[in-house]
Amino acid sequence: MNRYFGLIILIAIFAVASFSQTSVTLKKPVTDKPPAALVDNTPIELAKAMVAAHGGDKLKKMKSLVVRGSVDITGAFSQTIPATFMMVVAGDRYVFELNNPFQPLKQVFDGKNTYSSGYEMPPMTSLGFPLLPKIGETGYVVAVLPEAKRKKKGFRVTTPDGFYTDFFIDEKTSQIKGYESSYDVDGRTVTTSVEIDEFQTVEGVIVPKRYSQRFDLGQFTAYANFKTKDILVNSTIADDVFALPK
Repeated sequence: MNRYFGLIILIAIFAVASFSQTSVTLKKPVTDKPPAALVDNTPIELAKAMVAAHGGDKLKKMKSLVVRGSVDITGAFSQTIPATFMMVVAGDRYVFELNNPFQPLKQVFDGKNTYSSGYEMPPMTSLGFPLLPKIGETGYVVAVLPEAKRKKKGFRVTTPDGFYTDFFIDEKTSQIKGYESSYDVDGRTVTTSVEIDEFQTVEGVIVPKRYSQRFDLGQFTAYANFKTKDILVNSTIADDVFALPK
């Protein structure tokens, strides 16, 4: 039972890693400049418009992030699992900790090596919202959506290590409306989809604050509702934060 809950919770934490900023004061989602107009539906133009709508250069130049919040997860047994989480990202390094009633989890990447107290997962910087600042960098490929998804307006971003995210764009704001991805966890394929309910603007960057997520694990489906409480970016983070447990 604990292994089942651990899998569901770990999937949720990794699949929805969200960027955040220095001030924890909650603000309405506004941009410094109007979002880029959707004058062209090519994938790269849609991607550029989305980056601009989430802060542009401020988004791309972020050096560190800290996110803290809560998540309620409902799995195959219709039991809601309450949990709290903390994520820290600085460049390629990251750490997350998850406290829940069943199986506390932790994963750390110090820039060279990875430690995990549970399942091995895709790098939290290779899926979802954290991919936006990487658009335009070498090895990050922007392409059209798969044919089955082309009724929606959006694009696919694939990382150098082969992970992908399909982004769907809000035509009014150019912001993220939702995104989807698939990856392997412990020998099974996980397909996940996200719908964003609310944004927060901090230090000129617009980030997801509240979002819901569906996880299709083949034999069962799980759902998660995320609420971000504390959001920090470009704060000084000591190197020992990313030290691997001994």
